[in-house]
Order: sequence, then C-alpha cells, then structure tokens
Amino acid sequence: MSSPSPASPPTLGALLRGLRAREGWTLKEMSAKSGIPVSTLSKIEHDRLTLSYDKLQSLGQRLGMRMSELFAEGDEDAAQPVTARRSLSDITRSVRVETPNYDYHYLCTELRRKRMVPVLTKIRAHSSEQFGELVRHSGEEFLYVLSGRIIVQTEFYDPVTLEPGQALYIDSSMGHAYLAAEGCDEAEVLAVMSSAEEELMQSLLHIHEGQRQGAVAVNENGPADTPRRGKARP
Repeated sequence: MSSPSPASPPTLGALLRGLRAREGWTLKEMSAKSGIPVSTLSKIEHDRLTLSYDKLQSLGQRLGMRMSELFAEGDEDAAQPVTARRSLSDITRSVRVETPNYDYHYLCTELRRKRMVPVLTKIRAHSSEQFGELVRHSGEEFLYVLSGRIIVQTEFYDPVTLEPGQALYIDSSMGHAYLAAEGCDEAEVLAVMSSAEEELMQSLLHIHEGQRQGAVAVNENGPADTPRRGKARP
C-alpha cells in the first residue's frame, strides 16, 4: 500500500477564502475594504488569478493586517496535531490562592499553556471600597454562579445582580469586580478565562499578588493578619 502524499500547501485563493470566512465578509464587502474589484477577487479565490508580492503587501495594509495574519490558515484545527491532553480535577486537587476579596481554586493546573483557565472562586468582598480598584487582564471570561448572589460591576455598564444558575460573559480587559450581594456572606462561582496570551495563569497570579500587597499596605494590623497564598493538599 502506498503511503498518503503530504498535504499540499494552501493556495492564495484558499487563504483569501479562509480570511473572508473568518471575518464574515461577502465578496462585495471585501472588495470595498481591499480596493480590489469583485470580479478580480472571485478569480483569485478560484485560483484563476494571483497577486504580486507588492499587491499582497498593499492588500494587507488596506485590510489593516500583517502578512502573517493575512496568510493564517482558516482551519486551525486541521493544521494542528491532536494532543489528546486530558485533566481530571476537583477542588481538593486545585491550586488555592487567597486574597482579601476572593479565594481562588485553580483547576487542571498540571496542563501548561492552556487556552482556557478554569477557576472556582469564593467571593467575600461586599463593596467597591472593600474590593478596591477594578481588575483588568487580557482576554475574555465566562462566569457562572453556583451559590449565593453576586453583583458584577464593570467599567462601562451598570451593576448587575446574578442568582445561582445565571451566567455572564465579558471582555476581561474591561475593568470588572465581583461582589457578594447584601445578605450573602459568601458566593461561589465558576469562572473560565481565555486569552491569546500563553501565560494567562501567570498573569492572573501576578494580579492576585498585587491585591495581597495592597491589602497589606492598608491593613492597620500589619501583614500577619492578611490572608495566605498556598496550594491545597491533594
């Protein structure tokens, strides 16, 4: 039996079709953005015409893209091998980080360079004064309330109250804070954060450290009375 031939590299037409599909553009919309006539774009996408390097550079500039972005393959899953990574986790095997506002339980921490960071979070702060400055970091996050009631404060929206079973999806670069609602001593949520940043978890831990140091600075009793940071026992 003959071995399968290696996959052919994508053509310029396939790359432009993939780009248009990723952006959700019609041929007419892409023509308006790129300055290339619709008929010419159609010929390129069907591999009946190509563009010189100079014209490709000009196309990238008109679309506001680097050449590397212009030639990114649309089917990323097909281009990457199956890693078969898997991680079973629960709160007893989590990495626990305590701050004045939250207790974080990071799950599946043995997997490095994850595209998502899942965290069980226990929320204790009840006011903006108690919480301090809004938190910002790269990426997006999904929040699902497991128990208690929380108030979500964000930089550009009015506060919203979430009950158990309710969820929220936000841009994490927008300033945000999660507070336990009045009458709720502690709330528990599942948060899943995602970012193109490869070391997102390290960035989050750096934010936690800053929160802890800030609490030390304002604590009249000194560092001894601030929460600890550590790892839960397996």
